[in-house]
Amino acid sequence: MATEPATVKSTLLGALRSAHFLLEATMADVTDDIANKPAAGTANPIGSAYAHAVLAEDRAVQEMLQGQPPLFSSTWSGRTGTDRPTPFPDSPEGSMDEWYRSVKVDVAGCRAYAEAVYAASEAFLAGADDAVLNRSMDMSFVGMGILPLATVFAVTVVGHLNNLTGEISAVKGMNGMKGYPF
Repeated sequence: MATEPATVKSTLLGALRSAHFLLEATMADVTDDIANKPAAGTANPIGSAYAHAVLAEDRAVQEMLQGQPPLFSSTWSGRTGTDRPTPFPDSPEGSMDEWYRSVKVDVAGCRAYAEAVYAASEAFLAGADDAVLNRSMDMSFVGMGILPLATVFAVTVVGHLNNLTGEISAVKGMNGMKGYPF
């Protein structure tokens, strides 16, 4: 059986779906108590790392890549499973460090919100044509220069999800739990 040649879109969709699967599988046995338990040293609590992964994907795909309001400030306002969204860098809402240490996460609520975010991200990619995927984006504000949207997506969405899944896995291990599901 012959397979279709990979395209940028199919590669990004496959990587995104894999990142979503691994994050959710890693979170499968996490209760609210474990999610909100302070982590040792300077590590971030599991729940805030999970919420950050989902909130950041929402903000990146909806706001940064499409110029639309994130789901957390529109259709999912007040229903993200967190008591507040992550602050922007240098915002009067407080620092990310403070947010990570003090946000309260309802895992089931955040998981429901995550499903909506994942569906919206996958729909964006599924509908993106080559012109969208090749659109130049100025990422100089984070030291990355001018990049095609596809590369920005790979780094700021898929890479970020994978990084945070690893962080969650490590903190689970520090709590005597199995980190990754395999």
